[in-house]
Amino acid sequence: MATCAQPRPLLAVPRLPALRHLGPNWYATVMGTAVVANAGAALPLAVPGLRPACTLVWGVSAVLLGALLVARAGHWAYHRDQAEAHLLDPAVAPFHGCLSMALLAVGGATVAVGGDVVGAGAALAAGAALWCVGTAVGLAAAVVIPYLMVVRHRVEPGSASPVWLLPVVAPMVSAALGPRLIPRLPEGQWREAMLLACYAMFGLSLLATLLILPLVFARLLHHGPLPLALTPTLFLVLGPLGQSTTAVDSLADVAPGAIGAPYARALGAFAVLYGVPVMGFALLWLALAVAMVVRAARGGMPFTMTWWAFTFPVGTCVTGAAGLARHTGLDALGWLAAALYAALVVAWAVAGVRTLRGLVSGALLAAPGAPRPTTARTR
Repeated sequence: MATCAQPRPLLAVPRLPALRHLGPNWYATVMGTAVVANAGAALPLAVPGLRPACTLVWGVSAVLLGALLVARAGHWAYHRDQAEAHLLDPAVAPFHGCLSMALLAVGGATVAVGGDVVGAGAALAAGAALWCVGTAVGLAAAVVIPYLMVVRHRVEPGSASPVWLLPVVAPMVSAALGPRLIPRLPEGQWREAMLLACYAMFGLSLLATLLILPLVFARLLHHGPLPLALTPTLFLVLGPLGQSTTAVDSLADVAPGAIGAPYARALGAFAVLYGVPVMGFALLWLALAVAMVVRAARGGMPFTMTWWAFTFPVGTCVTGAAGLARHTGLDALGWLAAALYAALVVAWAVAGVRTLRGLVSGALLAAPGAPRPTTARTR
C-alpha cells in the first residue's frame, strides 16, 4: 500500500546557533563603552578633542545597545530553553542586571554629549526614556534575581561572587543619572519627588551592597583567590562605591532647586562626608584587585567577557572623583579622576579589541566547555 509522504512545512523557522550562548553578560560591552563617554564628559580638566571623542564613543555605545537588544530578543525567541536556563543558573542570572545599566549608561551619555549630534531636545527625550525603562528594569532585577537566588538557585557555602552585586547596583546607577533630569521637571512636588526617589534608590542599593560585600571578602579569606577567569570580577566591587559617590555628588548639585534650603545644605555636606571616605575605600579595593589580577595574569589568566569588569566600575570612580573635585575644589581629586580615566580608556581599548577577535573567531559565542575544578589556595 502506498503511503503518503509527510508534507514539508512551507516556511521553516530558522535557527540561530550563534545566538544560543549570547548571555546577558554581553550588555557589559555597552556599559563599558558608554561609561567612557559619561566619564569623559564629567572630567574637570579641559582636554582638546575630548568631547568629540566622547560623542563618537557614545554613538558606538548606542549602536551596540540596539544590536544587542535585537540579538537578545532573537535569543529569547529561538533559544527560550537556554534563556530560561540562564535565569536558573546562579553564575549567569546576576548578569541580567546589566541590561538596566546598559540602558541607563547610554541614556546618561545621550544627555551628556548626544545633544551635539541629535540636538538638545531629542537627546533629553531619549535620555529620559532610557532612564525610565532602565530604572524599571533595574528595580525588577533587584527583586527578581535575589528571589531566584533564595528559592531556585543552589548556592554552595563559600561561593559568594562579586557578580552578585550586579542586580542590586543597577538602582544606584539610576540614582546617579536621575539628577540630570530633575532640573527639567516642573518646580515643586515633581522635583522633590524625583530627588527623594533617587535617594531611596541610593539607599536600597547601598544597603544591599553592604549585605553582599562581607560575603565576598569572607569567601576570599576562607577559600583563597577566585579562579583565574573570574579574577577580573573583583573590579565589580568598585561599581557601587564609585557610583554611590557619583550619586551623592550629583544629587547635591540639584538639591537647591528641588528641596528646602536647610536640607539642600545638609545634602551638600553629606556628599563630601560620604564621598571622601568611600572613595578612599574604593582606592584600597582597587589596589587589592590590581594585585590579584597581576597574580592571575602571571598564572595564565585567559581572556573572557569578565575583562569588561575593568571598564564600567572604573568609570564610576572617575565620575565619583570628578564630583568630589567639583564640591571640594581640590585639584588632587581632579588629577585622580584624570588618571583613572586614562586607565579606563586603556582597559576599554584592550577589552574591545580582544572581544572583536573573539567574535571573528567565534570563540566567544561557542558553547561553554566543562567547568574546571576548583583548585586549592596556592602561594
